Amino acid sequence: MKLVVVGGVAGGASAAARVRRIDAKAEIVMFEKGQHVSFSNCSLPYYLSGTVATSEELVLMTPEKFAMQHDIDARVMQEVTAIDRQGKTVHVKNLMTGEEYDEPYDKLVLSPGANPILPKSIVGIDGENVFTVRNVTDIEKLKNYIDTNGLKEVAVVGGGFIGIEVAENLQDAGYKVKLIEGLDQIMAPFDEDMVQILHKEIDDKGVELHLSSTVTAVEPGKVKVAVKKSPDAEAEMEEVKADAVVMAIGVAPDTALAKAADLEIGETGAIKVNDNYQTNDPDIYAVGDAIESTNRLTGMAGRLALAGPAQRQARAAANHIYGIEDNNLNSFIGSSCIRIFEQNAASTGLNERAAKAAGINYDSVLVFPNDKVALMPDVHYMAFKLVFRVPDGKILGAQAIGKGDVTKRVDVIAAMITNGATVADLRELELCYSPVFGTAKDVVNMAAFVAQNILDGVFKQVHVSEVRGLVENDAYIIDVREADEFELGHLTNAHNIPLSELRQRLDEIPKDKPVYLHCRSSQRSYYALCALKGNGFDNAVNISGSYLGISLYEYFRDKSLSRTPIMTAYNFD
Repeated sequence: MKLVVVGGVAGGASAAARVRRIDAKAEIVMFEKGQHVSFSNCSLPYYLSGTVATSEELVLMTPEKFAMQHDIDARVMQEVTAIDRQGKTVHVKNLMTGEEYDEPYDKLVLSPGANPILPKSIVGIDGENVFTVRNVTDIEKLKNYIDTNGLKEVAVVGGGFIGIEVAENLQDAGYKVKLIEGLDQIMAPFDEDMVQILHKEIDDKGVELHLSSTVTAVEPGKVKVAVKKSPDAEAEMEEVKADAVVMAIGVAPDTALAKAADLEIGETGAIKVNDNYQTNDPDIYAVGDAIESTNRLTGMAGRLALAGPAQRQARAAANHIYGIEDNNLNSFIGSSCIRIFEQNAASTGLNERAAKAAGINYDSVLVFPNDKVALMPDVHYMAFKLVFRVPDGKILGAQAIGKGDVTKRVDVIAAMITNGATVADLRELELCYSPVFGTAKDVVNMAAFVAQNILDGVFKQVHVSEVRGLVENDAYIIDVREADEFELGHLTNAHNIPLSELRQRLDEIPKDKPVYLHCRSSQRSYYALCALKGNGFDNAVNISGSYLGISLYEYFRDKSLSRTPIMTAYNFD
């Protein structure tokens, strides 16, 4: 059997390697139009800060290593320009010599990846100071340009994974970084209440963050942006100083080769494949960033440009070529993580926006427990949000941000989602415990307890995004922290009735209107709510996230919008 693979890196190289493990006699030829057939795509930004010392370290496998270790003929700087499905050949152009030739195949795997989006509507988008980050050559060009020219200010356009990591590494390398995002938040997998923590972290570390800002032109020494101060306002033109620009607003699947060969394209514009990653031609498979998948939770078509799924797809395709039947599902739930300076962030499944868009009846809880036992010197809060379906409590998604191990918690939720688990299942989940790793009642268990209480009607809650409206409308809010905590900062209209004094001061609390309770992280306010319920109060409502969550939610928005705070001081401890 002769296998031809178009494209290397995670998808193509994994498919080729898997076929070799199955079949020691197969002839395998892999074409890559770039200079490197296998490199650490996700590590590219870390070359900018010196975390990865040399660009050579980014290269994982050379053609010579593929030949020696796997008997795979890897040909770089050779572009497949056409597919002859009837003749079962691909037409190849050697980009170094100009030579063109046909290569036959029995089975063909396409892994062309995705191309960075560069809108032609942006004036100056083709300038020598505009860069993308897709491969080793790209990152070398960017670093050489800013180093050689002694540049100080760099604009990064796009607040997704690549944009954030490029911005962080440039900032760590000593450059003045301006991060420009067209939406009103960075990191689309996170909901608006969670992402404010990341906005604050980026701002705290000195990156100049421009939200709701669309780039219209790149000129020498500056970028022109159209800024919307509010959703209904007309865009205002502003200038951002920048000597170089990195475009990271997203990628589009590279489908030119597939389209020219009349392979079916899905509704998302990516290559349509079945659960075995076959195209409409049974001898042609496709994997990686260029294919369309299905969201397992919504049933809607989508794309997921990540290395992990690409490698699993490649293995499944290779297995199917050899009749190895797997229980494949061309689907995803969407798990990802990132480090942004000192904050770790991870998410899986649906966020609130996605659940709402899919028409799912859902609710969510936001908790701020410690990531390990409080006696440990490196203890820190962890913001954890759990999204679940109402009324059955099926787990839909989770988001976690903190200085501790957020990936462990989100990976737990990813496993639960994959197995169709509910909040009740999560509540009973037995997890590892040691004071240096977590708490006896882990973050995920805590979130499940709160979610189950919401589902069972044990108490009512309001979300952190609703607190400003409560304060501005002079709602009756009780802060149950101790007096010394209250003095360090509190909501401007809050009544301080500490939990330790609550039972002695019940006569101060009204019964004829809603009473909203909070503490630092909602634990003491929950105790207070139970005490009030036990004493005949049926009007108590818990504020999700409490004062810590409110502070994190309000801080950057107050600063960027120059609006009046609803608290006397923020508290992030």
